[in-house]
Amino acid sequence: MPDAIFAELLLDRAADDHTGLRFEERTHTWAEVVAAASARAALPPELCPEPPDRPRHVGMLLENVPEHVFWIGAAALSGATAVGINPTRRGAELAADIRHTDCDLIVTDTAHAPLLDGLDTGVPPGRVLLTDTPAYAAALPADPPPPDLTGLTPADRLLLLFTSGSTGAPKAVACSQGRLAAIAERAAQMTITRDAVTYCAMPLFHGNAVMANLAMAVHAGATVVLRRRFSASGFLPDVRRHGVTYFNYVGRALAYVLATPEAPDDADNTLRAAFGTEASAQDMARFGTRFGCQIIEGYGSSEGAISLRKTPETPPDALGVPQPGIEVAILDPDTGTERPPARFDAAGGLLNADEAIGEIVGLNVAAAFEGYYNNPEADAERVRDGRYWSGDLGYRDADGYFYFAGRGADRLRVDSENFAAAPVERILARWPAVVMCAVYPVPDPRTGDQVMAALELHGDFDPTAFAAFLAAQPDLGTKWAPRFVRTVPAMPLTATGKVDKRPLRRAHWTEAEGERPTIWWRPTRTLTYEPLTQAQAADLRKKFEEHGRTHTLDTL
Repeated sequence: MPDAIFAELLLDRAADDHTGLRFEERTHTWAEVVAAASARAALPPELCPEPPDRPRHVGMLLENVPEHVFWIGAAALSGATAVGINPTRRGAELAADIRHTDCDLIVTDTAHAPLLDGLDTGVPPGRVLLTDTPAYAAALPADPPPPDLTGLTPADRLLLLFTSGSTGAPKAVACSQGRLAAIAERAAQMTITRDAVTYCAMPLFHGNAVMANLAMAVHAGATVVLRRRFSASGFLPDVRRHGVTYFNYVGRALAYVLATPEAPDDADNTLRAAFGTEASAQDMARFGTRFGCQIIEGYGSSEGAISLRKTPETPPDALGVPQPGIEVAILDPDTGTERPPARFDAAGGLLNADEAIGEIVGLNVAAAFEGYYNNPEADAERVRDGRYWSGDLGYRDADGYFYFAGRGADRLRVDSENFAAAPVERILARWPAVVMCAVYPVPDPRTGDQVMAALELHGDFDPTAFAAFLAAQPDLGTKWAPRFVRTVPAMPLTATGKVDKRPLRRAHWTEAEGERPTIWWRPTRTLTYEPLTQAQAADLRKKFEEHGRTHTLDTL
């Protein structure tokens, strides 16, 4: 366990007059940020109660606004736990998130407070603070006492950050004072120095923004530019306006920026580097060239156990190699035995997917996983036999480079052949018309799965051009060509910018009566795509009925 605590790093900024935070037309020095955090940490006990058996849990139902930063700081300085609440959640799911994390207090604003109306959150109305009201401003101490860090330890839980929930129910990941401090100290690796200006448009309720931006900026004394929410069209204007040198991303953010109209002077900006996860090799290369910056892509998660990094020798589609000191293997999730290395054909196609793909497992990092809050079942799923099981599929080549093959739910079985979604997605992403793509299984009427792809495109879907593109891909597996294609105006995303495949799988190949054709399919094995009519969809469903497989459609 690291010796430092994040509260100490923040308190080091208490007399720092360097600009720490920019938001819209406002700026705050780091000294002002620490003072604001101290004032919130010193709120009267009746407004900010502390349970007798644990530190208080402060739920933050906010966008990327200064108050969000102030309250993360307040939790650090007072020994409380800051709970990031996803403001895109609604109704029973939102209430369940708040109850599950035992929030004692909710900090929100007048725009988001109506989301709580009628919900059983377990938090009395008097403990819901509206940050943009006179009453809130009046309650803040004008001259708070200096923070007392006595008794705080690196093991104290500082954050509860929900996972993206792209393949299942979100889980609240714990992050301690010590772990966040250790992450913050890697700032120089990300080119975050004193003169850096970091751009934080990914949501602060998620680990990527806090760990890969805010915490490192605190350590370096850099300037953080906050944006309420990510905007592809606003990205480059913001970079130029604020002199941004670094930004963090997750999911498909690079793809959305690349989809904006290109200009000859795009590289005329201050960007030095970007760090994130899950961008395609094509998007990383195109982004770096277009905007003249370094892309630092890694593999990791809010859970923090496994970390892979790219080296100069890493193949373009690979995740990279483990960080020094971390041992990682590809294991069979059923037997725990190691999978053999991947073998490739001359075109780079994976020849032995059945035997090479397994789960990405950390062999010596289980102790680094600080657990999910109040979820022993999920903890047990992650840590088994002293190993950390990531839940992600992958494979490793003979040179030791790891590749991503999808989430645990991203396996397909077509005509008795098992393969993963990620390699197919990498191929489809090469088609110039694609802004974003998702590949997922839908049931076959008789047995196994069929391949379905959702495509967000620059223009209309051209079935002939798509078929010609697929036919020209030498590494496209014989079972990989999508049987069904859904075109979408915008890809469904989680609040952290990751593709949410659950609504796509539930909708499978159905569409509303009278809707313009959005579903295309290959009625035969040939690469010929045509619109799926309502009558053909009805005939497909009858085949499921004939084979007793209707339940596979109704339980996706």
